[in-house]
Amino acid sequence: MGSNPINLALRFILEISSLVIIGIWSYKLSDDFSRYIWMILIPVFWATIWGVFNVPNDPSRSGKAPVIVPGYLRLIIEILFFGFGCWVLYNMEQFNWCILLISVVSIHYVISYDRIRWLLSK
Repeated sequence: MGSNPINLALRFILEISSLVIIGIWSYKLSDDFSRYIWMILIPVFWATIWGVFNVPNDPSRSGKAPVIVPGYLRLIIEILFFGFGCWVLYNMEQFNWCILLISVVSIHYVISYDRIRWLLSK
């Protein structure tokens, strides 16, 4: 189920949503010109972490791993990424959106139980 096209589309939407949420939060960090720098740098940092550290032949990704990491570390990176997106919503006092994001991410990982099992075996 983890590599089902519908589940992969859901994961992609979650990834983009989290990056947008992080970008909005980053923009609100200051009132001067640096807000534009933060708005770009923080989401780019998270996108880089997300895209670079991979498990080789991950069926839910391209299979290419620029920086090879064990499966448990990749799972930790994903949890931190989505967790940060949830914390950002909470920090911006968007409690309902925070609960929605936590719920959808949780559902995604329940559906992706086979991928999680695969990651933990690598």
